[in-house]
Amino acid sequence: MTISKTKGTLLHHLGEVKGSKRRFENAFQGVARMILEDEISKVVVNAKTTYDFKIFRKEKKHVIGMYDEINSFVSFVKDAAEGGSSKEMAFVLVGEPGNGKTFFVEYLCSRYREFLSLPQNRKYTFRLVGMDKLGSYGRISTIESQSYEDPLILAMNLFEDPEANRRFLAEHGGFTDGEIETLYQNYRPLGACSSYMWNDVRTYTDGKIEDMLGFVDVIPVPMAESLGTVTGKYAAKDKITSSAVDLLGEESIQRLLHITDTNNPYRFDLRRGALSRVAGGGIHFSDEIYKNKKDLVQVYLGVIQNRLIEIDGYKWPIDTLIIATSNNSEFNRFLAEKEEAPIVDRCRICYVSHNTNYRMQKELTAYAIGSETKTTLMKEDLHQDPNLNYAASTAVILSRLPRSEKLTPVETMKLAAGEVAGEKSIKTLAEVIDTLNQDPDITKRFGQKGLGQRNLGRMIQLMVENSETNEGRCMYAYDVFTSVERVILDYVSDANDRAKYLDDLKVAKGLYRERIMTEMFNAYMDEPMAIRKDVLNYVNMIVGIDAENLGPDRMWKYKDPQSGELKALKIDERYIRSIENRLGLKTEEQCESFRTSIRKIYGQKISVNPNYDFMDNLELVKAVTDVRLKSDIAGAGSLIGALANRTNEENQKIYDRMIDTMLNKLGYCRTCAQKTIEYFCTQEDEG
Repeated sequence: MTISKTKGTLLHHLGEVKGSKRRFENAFQGVARMILEDEISKVVVNAKTTYDFKIFRKEKKHVIGMYDEINSFVSFVKDAAEGGSSKEMAFVLVGEPGNGKTFFVEYLCSRYREFLSLPQNRKYTFRLVGMDKLGSYGRISTIESQSYEDPLILAMNLFEDPEANRRFLAEHGGFTDGEIETLYQNYRPLGACSSYMWNDVRTYTDGKIEDMLGFVDVIPVPMAESLGTVTGKYAAKDKITSSAVDLLGEESIQRLLHITDTNNPYRFDLRRGALSRVAGGGIHFSDEIYKNKKDLVQVYLGVIQNRLIEIDGYKWPIDTLIIATSNNSEFNRFLAEKEEAPIVDRCRICYVSHNTNYRMQKELTAYAIGSETKTTLMKEDLHQDPNLNYAASTAVILSRLPRSEKLTPVETMKLAAGEVAGEKSIKTLAEVIDTLNQDPDITKRFGQKGLGQRNLGRMIQLMVENSETNEGRCMYAYDVFTSVERVILDYVSDANDRAKYLDDLKVAKGLYRERIMTEMFNAYMDEPMAIRKDVLNYVNMIVGIDAENLGPDRMWKYKDPQSGELKALKIDERYIRSIENRLGLKTEEQCESFRTSIRKIYGQKISVNPNYDFMDNLELVKAVTDVRLKSDIAGAGSLIGALANRTNEENQKIYDRMIDTMLNKLGYCRTCAQKTIEYFCTQEDEG
């Protein structure tokens, strides 16, 4: 018997799969391959080594942080791809509103669509043509597989005898016994309508396989996002308008006008529902799954466990990765209803925390501020204070960090960003996190409660609509704290949370004060990195103070780890002592203990990162800044005195020179430069 192998036929498709030009894999295998074929690196997060999958960090607006959540998702998909129990579960992301759950799933779906649009990864399905010849289909001539079944699923169900199907794949597809076994790991029966129609074709052709295959066209699955094929989203609707039809489909009146056989399952239009459109190796995203009414959640129960669309006893097997999201309050309400336990039992729950790394938060804050150039109401360009991002980031991050007896809020914030926090080590943070994560109340766990990304967006909106912002044509950093306070008072309903967030706001203002001290010193020295040089000078002095090759002139020669050049540095013990006094180190033992800790950090960090500059050691930076700022300047008691009292010419010159440096070297505009100097001259937020 001769069966056509021209393009678009089933045999041509089998040849392409055999030649590895096309793939036959399930949804889990496809997603796992997409993630694992990309670059993977190791990172340390909160004292634990974990993996960073680069596919989630690619686009201009990509997923930031979420290391534990992404690792959970990848292991879930990998387990399902290898035939584990995960293939009978849904992956549910549960967390506070505005912490990136929906963005993560939509980003994953976009990457998956891009991945499947590559020719070698393309999904294919089949349609039956010439069906009007059969007589019982009226004027319907072409019928696509409603659940986008793969042509290989048809090939495995061509004959009623399973052995005949295997023989066909071996003889006409050229597959070996081992390859056929591999293909059959993803075997599923044809859906009700495809099976029924294929039987009609068999009857019409008297079972001649070459004539039967003449009815089959192999076509690529449409990839348009707007069609909801391959990746589809179902958002929870209100109780009245939602029904199982939105997921499964319903009987189609138009089809009943053509189909004379009342038993034909093709009378059901599955594409009316969201599931069949992603049934051919796609991703179904159920947003706020537990907000759905009970009967719809019961539908999910069957779909998740059995991977079937079932209507009136007819069944359509589906191959779908099901991902859902839910916020904490809806999930807790659902858990309280004990009779709903079976659905939760079929879900892999992943609790999504807020981002707690303030360095990473800078990117998220940049998303909230927006990439476009902002303008005032009068269409004039709106400048951004260079400290705005830092001020907003620290304000929201501190609200997300739970209180602990072992660590202060600033120590927790710095350790969570992988920075130095005085004597406290990263192990202390790991202990705090482990203790908090034992709490059965999810909201008390590390990073689970705080001001989210939407609240951050509101802060920026409130700031932009402020008349001072528009008049001064600048988003001045200190104004963000007023917006944070407004958001806390207006949008945080719990009194305890409100009180905590307002306390955190005071800490954020203190951090901002310290940053401004550093900025002022840099402006005074007419150098953007002046404070960094002085910090490194102190570090190099205490490393070289005991050097054997130190001459009577106290000059120490050392190799700069950053540039590799040989440098000379004069050891100034008076400078060292004054910094240590600022740090509150009174005795010789205290000073020596502090120096030893700095040398230890120097030894550990410089070998790994030669560009490490100790600027994350806030206490040391503050002490160096204070020593340099509080020393006599131009006859005034301090820089604050000089800037506050500009009646004499010398002080006015210092002020003008600093404004000039801030405008031309540090990224300020005249408004935020003047306001920052004014703030510096007040005693606000000291200590």
